[in-house]
Amino acid sequence: MNYRVIFNIVGKVLCVEAVFMLPAFFIALYCGEKAAALSFVVAMMLLILVGLPPALRKPRCRDFFARDGLAAVGFTWIAVSVLGAVPFFISGAIPNFIDCIFETVSGFTTTGASILRDVEVLPRSILYWRSFTHWLGGMGVLVFLLIFNPMTGKDTGEGMHLLRAESPGIVISKLVPRMKDSAGILYLIYIGLTLLQMVMLLCGGMPLFDTVTLTFGTAGTGGFGVLNDSVASYSPYCQWVIAVFLLLFSINFNIYFLLLLRKVRKALCNEELRVFLLIAFVAVAIIAVNTFDRYATVEETLRHSLFQVASIMSTGGFSTVDFDAWPQFSRTILVLLMFGGACTGSTGGGAKIARIVVMVKAARRAVYRAIHPNAVYLIHMDGEVVDDETVNSVGAYMLVYFLILAAATLLVTLDGFSFESNFTAAVSCMNNVGPGLGAVSPTMNYADFSWFSKLVLTFAMLIGRLEIYPVLMLFVPSVWRKISC
Repeated sequence: MNYRVIFNIVGKVLCVEAVFMLPAFFIALYCGEKAAALSFVVAMMLLILVGLPPALRKPRCRDFFARDGLAAVGFTWIAVSVLGAVPFFISGAIPNFIDCIFETVSGFTTTGASILRDVEVLPRSILYWRSFTHWLGGMGVLVFLLIFNPMTGKDTGEGMHLLRAESPGIVISKLVPRMKDSAGILYLIYIGLTLLQMVMLLCGGMPLFDTVTLTFGTAGTGGFGVLNDSVASYSPYCQWVIAVFLLLFSINFNIYFLLLLRKVRKALCNEELRVFLLIAFVAVAIIAVNTFDRYATVEETLRHSLFQVASIMSTGGFSTVDFDAWPQFSRTILVLLMFGGACTGSTGGGAKIARIVVMVKAARRAVYRAIHPNAVYLIHMDGEVVDDETVNSVGAYMLVYFLILAAATLLVTLDGFSFESNFTAAVSCMNNVGPGLGAVSPTMNYADFSWFSKLVLTFAMLIGRLEIYPVLMLFVPSVWRKISC
C-alpha cells in the first residue's frame, strides 16, 4: 500500500477538523466557558501537531488503488474520532475517555447513541461540537476534502476510491465527469437542505441555538439534541418539519441532482425511492392504527407515528415519545425498520433499501430457477440489468453484516441486560440509529454498559457507518505486506 499518500490524506483531514473546531471555540469564548475554550485550544493544537507534518509531506509516488482508499478512510475515521473526543475529556464534560470516544464516534457516525444522562448541563460550545460532528460525518469529511484538494490535478480516479469507501452503496458513480465537481455538488445540495430546514424551524419559533444544533442532527440523520427529552418539548410544527427533513435527508442525493436538471420523471421513477416511500407510508399507517387509542387526536397520532418511522428509517434517532411504551406490534415494526435504513447515497445508515430490493429479487430468481432450471432470469433496477457480480457482492455483504451483528450481540450480553436490550443496542449501533428498546429506549441511554461493551458498540458504529470493509481490512495481515511506495 502507498502509506505516504494514505497518511497525507489523514493529515489533511485532521487539519480540516481543527478548522471546524473554531466555531465551537468562539462560542465558548462568547459564553464565558473557560474550560471548554481551553479544551478546544488543546484539541486544535493536537490536530495540527499530528496532522500538519504528513499533510505537508508530498508523496513521491501517487499510485493509489481501491485498497488504499479503504485504508485511508478507515484510518481517517479512527483518527478524527479519537482526537475529536479531546474537547469532551479536557473540558470535563465527560470524565471517562472511553465514554468520550463512544460519544464522539456516535457523533461522527451519525448514530446518536449517548452515554450522557443530562445533556442540558453541558456547556453550549460542547453541545455545538457534539451536534456538528453529525453534520460533518453525515456527508463525510473526505468528500469535503475532495472539493478543495483533489489528490491530483488530473482527477485520475483516486478521489473515486475515497468516495466509494466513505459513501458506500451498491454502485457509486460521479454526478459529473470531474470528481471534484461531483463532491462539490453533493455538498451544495447538503448545505442547501440544511439552510432550508434552519429557516423553517426559525419560522416556527425555535431558538437559534436549538435550530442550528437540531438541524445538524437532522441533516446528518444523527439524533443528538440539546434537551433531555430529545424533541418532545418543541411545538408540533417543529416536530413535523424535523420529520419531513429526516425523510428528505434519507433520499439518495442523486435524486436531487436529477431534479435540479429538471429530469423529474427519471428522479421519481427511481425504484429505491419508491420502495423507501412505500415502506414508510405502510409503516406509518399500521403504527397509527395500532397506537390510535393512546393519543387524543388524529393529528397527534399521525405526527408521532410519522416522526418515529422517519426517525428510525432515516437512522436519525430523535424521539417525540417513548416508543418503548407502544404495543409490541409497533415496537417490532420499528426494530425491523432499523435493518433496512435509508437509501444509498444519503446521510442515513442501515443496510440500505437498494440492497434489500436486490436481495428480494435474487431470492425470487432462485425460486424461479428451481422451478425452471433452463430459464434466463435477469435482475433489473431502474431499467438496468444488475450483473451477477453485484448480486453476489450484496449477498456477501449481508452475510458479513449479520455475522458481525450476531457477534456484537453476543459480546454485549456479558453485561447481563435483557436480550431485548442487548439485541436492539447492537442493531441500533450497527445501523447508526441510536435508541433501541429496554435499557436503551428513548428515555434511557448507554451509560450503564461496561467499558468493554461500549468499545464493542463503538466498533459496531464504525462498521455500520463505513459499511464494513474499510474497518475490517485494517485487520487483514495480507493487506499490509506489499508496499507500493
